[in-house]
Amino acid sequence: MSKTLVSPKHAAHYIQTNNSQPESILNLFQEIQQVYGTLDFAVNNAADTQGIGKPLHEFEMPEYDLAMATNLRGVWLCMQQEIRMMLEKASPGGAIVNVSSVNGMGGAPLGALYSAAKAGVIALTKSAAQELATSNIRINVVTPGAHDTPMLRQALRVQAGDDPEKLEQIKQAYLSYIPQRRIGKPEEAAAAILWLCSEGAGFVTGHTMIVDGGMSSMMR
Repeated sequence: MSKTLVSPKHAAHYIQTNNSQPESILNLFQEIQQVYGTLDFAVNNAADTQGIGKPLHEFEMPEYDLAMATNLRGVWLCMQQEIRMMLEKASPGGAIVNVSSVNGMGGAPLGALYSAAKAGVIALTKSAAQELATSNIRINVVTPGAHDTPMLRQALRVQAGDDPEKLEQIKQAYLSYIPQRRIGKPEEAAAAILWLCSEGAGFVTGHTMIVDGGMSSMMR
């Protein structure tokens, strides 16, 4: 995983980071401290297809460890560093947005480990939001549904076993679950994240914002 930082002058500063490795995450925040000295906003958007594609009982321990390291532990470690930096400011405060998944709101066949990790992200968010509510640090979570990303395309291929006919069937099945009958655009999830970081969301913390075209509306 990589992190891209944006300065007040809108110049991107790219820091390559392996989100499953604690040492890499520590190096990331050491560089943030050196370059910027402070942190006002953070978005933890980490995921891969580990923990997808097999029934629960067929996963091996190394697969479990990798799924949790990337999708859950890395978010926790980043949140620790982000919160500490925000608390250390002369005027403590900031906004953190974590990215989970609609799978984390319940579960998904052939996706037990991924779903469990993403459920953990929601719980981390709500717990930390309550802990930091009086410290002027707001923490929320976005749970996207199906968005047109490389990860979704890869996940569909894994489920289809590289069978083009089966792939099309799976795509149509996805669309049938979405009331808007379309796959979301990444920019639509980004807009929700941006709002949660804005002053307009000043009284919003511990919130789960669902961005899924209505897919989960029948189950919540």
